[in-house]
Amino acid sequence: MTELRQQFGRPLRLAMVGGGPDSWIGRMHLGAAEFDGLWQVVAAVCSGDPARSRTAGPALGIDPGRAYGTLTEMIAAERARPDGIEAVAIMTPNDTHYAYAVMALEAGLDVVADKPVSHDFAEACHLRALVREGGRLYAITHGYSAYPMVRYARRLALDGALGDLRLVQVEYIQSGFATRVEDGPLTSRLRWLLDPSRSGLAMVMSAIGCHAQHLASFATGRRVARVMADVGALVPGRRVVDYVSALVELEGGVRGTFTATQAAAGSENDIRLRVYGERGMIDWTHRVPSYLTVSMQGEASRVVGRGDPYLPPDILAGGRAPRGHPEGLREAFANIYGEVAQERMARQLGEQVPAFPYPRIDDGAHTMAFIEACLASQATGRWTEVAPLPA
Repeated sequence: MTELRQQFGRPLRLAMVGGGPDSWIGRMHLGAAEFDGLWQVVAAVCSGDPARSRTAGPALGIDPGRAYGTLTEMIAAERARPDGIEAVAIMTPNDTHYAYAVMALEAGLDVVADKPVSHDFAEACHLRALVREGGRLYAITHGYSAYPMVRYARRLALDGALGDLRLVQVEYIQSGFATRVEDGPLTSRLRWLLDPSRSGLAMVMSAIGCHAQHLASFATGRRVARVMADVGALVPGRRVVDYVSALVELEGGVRGTFTATQAAAGSENDIRLRVYGERGMIDWTHRVPSYLTVSMQGEASRVVGRGDPYLPPDILAGGRAPRGHPEGLREAFANIYGEVAQERMARQLGEQVPAFPYPRIDDGAHTMAFIEACLASQATGRWTEVAPLPA
């Protein structure tokens, strides 16, 4: 990473779309993007309100002259600069992701975006086509897939250490909507989340379920082929979907279970992934993200820690501190930003492009097909095929 950065000679220029000074996800993106010195955030559209956006930019350290009111304005102004932006990071409400990404891609910019990538599968396929036609990069901030121990879990599964894969179990449980928050005063974020026309086809899937599905597919290297889903609301009278549980079948006949809810009272941000093969299993939880439990049939379970010296070099590179020092979501986001930057720099230098496993537009499109299949399954009460990506 350091050698490539030195060869390139400067950080890449990034613009933030969304993520104002009071936004925790905005600070997450900003810190992660600049963590390794591979990106510099030089411009921003921080709010859907143009006047507020121009005021908010300097509060994030943006030059007032590059704090824009709209994305259209920013693209036009930055295109005219010799030091214009090279990519945008999108962290706006769900119903704007697709439109903003289209504008960026058509302007020749790379994209790092929060999920979901679009409202539906058709829009996601359009984004995928734009990425391919323009030769652009499109990364999705599924940060959980960028933890070193999740990367190691994937390595064990794909290298055959577990034998033929048989079962995957994934769950993402939260409590933020366990009460009827819609009956109280609503922040601007709660207002759009609780509006079905803005939060997505199913609120819980757009918020956290997409993370769980991607985590299962990432760790196994397999997309979901079909689902039998239960979709609805745990909280009586709620208009948006706060619960989805499904039986899933991944490519190659791997069975699985999937559960995501934001309405489980008493939980925090409980994410758990288990993958079982013919010879053993791996178990990862977000509560202790720097450790992976590996249990082989007939052997004592062992706990592998981030930073253990025998780990492969690319897994070790995903960590920033020695084992025992806490790392978390910001470092995982930084891994995604760092991999996108290295790929972009390598391309511009005419060097071989590294095969980084960060989440890409194909992953985002498959997630939208998965969500649509879950909704169709609920409607019919039957197993439903997940639409394949176009050729």
